[in-house]
Amino acid sequence: MENPNQQAHWDHVYGAKGEAELSWFQATPAPSLDLVRLVGAHPSCAIIDVGGGASRLVDGLLAGGFDNVTVLDLSARALQAARARLGDQADKVKWIVADVTEWRPSESYNLWHDRAALHFLTTPEQQGAYVERLKAALRIGGHAIIGAFALDGPEKCSGLPVRRHDAESLSALLGPDFALIDSRRHEHRTPWGAAQPFQFSTFRRIA
Repeated sequence: MENPNQQAHWDHVYGAKGEAELSWFQATPAPSLDLVRLVGAHPSCAIIDVGGGASRLVDGLLAGGFDNVTVLDLSARALQAARARLGDQADKVKWIVADVTEWRPSESYNLWHDRAALHFLTTPEQQGAYVERLKAALRIGGHAIIGAFALDGPEKCSGLPVRRHDAESLSALLGPDFALIDSRRHEHRTPWGAAQPFQFSTFRRIA
């Protein structure tokens, strides 16, 4: 791992608190599942959840019959928590511990999902590396669902600065190879009731 400080940070976060005590916890990731349905994903689609951590999106996908799911995260501890929660079903999932900006995809996907990973990439170099991996991993005609703090959302998360986005900034970042097909706002409620405005943008890869 080339980014031990970031990995240690996230391992500490997931080790210090229970899953339901983390600000981004969702008992049911309804916004993401709605967008998976929007793009017409079918159970045999290859799906990767980038920065998935201990998210319950994988639970929802498995419950929906999806059988080619990959979860990538920088934190091994987060993925261990997800695997423990899933029990025997964890063997149906591919788990990758990696920094998405350094990862080398070994296969391609129909659907790239990212809720709150990209917004931690605050420099042009990090963002460019992310887009390179997205292009390497996502098939032509595939879809990318990207959720980030909205422009009026928090400026930090878990003590780290974030880059807030709207559909226009994400479109500019991804470039002409991606067509925006849906943009929607979501007011996430933390476990303690605070509101966090998110922007979800969905793109189809056209070239």
